[in-house]
Amino acid sequence: MQHRMVLNETAWFGAGSLSQIVNEVTKRNFKKALLVTDKTLIKAGVVENVTALLAKHQLPFMIYDEVVPNPTIATVQQGVELFKRSGADYLIAVGGGSPQDTAKAIGIIINNPEFADVRSLEGVAPTRNASVPLIAIPTTAGTAAEVTINYVITDEENRRKFVCVDPHAIPILAIIDAEMMASMPPVLKAATGIDALTHAIEGYITKGAWELSDALHLKAIQIITRSLRASVAGEAKGVEEMALGQYIAGMGFSNVGLGLVHGMAHPLGAFYNVPHGVANAIILPHVMAWNAEFTGEKYRDIARAMGVARVCGMDLNEVRAAAVQAVKQLSADVGIPARLRDVGMKEEDIAALAQAALDDVCTGGNPREATLAEITELYRQLY
Repeated sequence: MQHRMVLNETAWFGAGSLSQIVNEVTKRNFKKALLVTDKTLIKAGVVENVTALLAKHQLPFMIYDEVVPNPTIATVQQGVELFKRSGADYLIAVGGGSPQDTAKAIGIIINNPEFADVRSLEGVAPTRNASVPLIAIPTTAGTAAEVTINYVITDEENRRKFVCVDPHAIPILAIIDAEMMASMPPVLKAATGIDALTHAIEGYITKGAWELSDALHLKAIQIITRSLRASVAGEAKGVEEMALGQYIAGMGFSNVGLGLVHGMAHPLGAFYNVPHGVANAIILPHVMAWNAEFTGEKYRDIARAMGVARVCGMDLNEVRAAAVQAVKQLSADVGIPARLRDVGMKEEDIAALAQAALDDVCTGGNPREATLAEITELYRQLY
């Protein structure tokens, strides 16, 4: 059996590591950046941490701040046109998953113009060239977009999200500086944190999982479980640990895939603009319970990593229930809603949501095969 691992060329970790961008840009002889972000981060002063460094060292840049949550085809197209006019030769993505996904799509299209139709990037697109060099600076501890080969774009016209999987899209450099995440509001820390936990758990039980990815995912579960509550409470150590935990989860799932939780979460973002982390958080324990009989001993490992006591003495059904309960408790402790109706899901859309989830590329990695009727029933239970 052959397995592939694709990771960043370079990654920097730790408080203050943002300063490394100057050396990294200089030694690569980059000339001008298009900095991809959103207006909220501009207003909050987060982006200024980056632009001040660039300006101080006379490193030219232009800002594209039109990124929206659940970035759209139009968002990407606008960014592509700006890049062409800007004279830039590299990209800097500052933000959570949305700016990073947008930057990935821009970079791929610039160097692979035959994929100018953004929809053509869905799935495993046969691009020939690596993206425009991309430096990823996350401001949330959850998506791990800075280390993944995946990106997700929303097709508003057809009310759907589509996942793009392309090793050519991975950022060449990731800077994971917890100081860039410190200003996240608690609700965002909670949602992105459970998103990271979802990545780790789904990556651990997905069909493509193997020993190296298992080691990464179990360590990520351990770090996220012990640090998320503290991160949401505003403790600096918790934020720093979450920054690391979510990155480790990304190292794993980017290379082995995910499952039905993500398959069901993506349509919620496309239909109602539900934040991706919130959708995952609500769905995760229910799909975990539904998958349980198809996971062997893996829930025992998950329960142990989450700090459940006496897992060795439990029978398999008990330990599976304990793992699900540990996830439910963590979600409740950080304030995640319990039902999809609480985030705007409409009962009359369940049939369309279920079909979209069945068609989602992530669903194929689920350890238990799902039918349209079963996904429909899961949405009904979650409503």
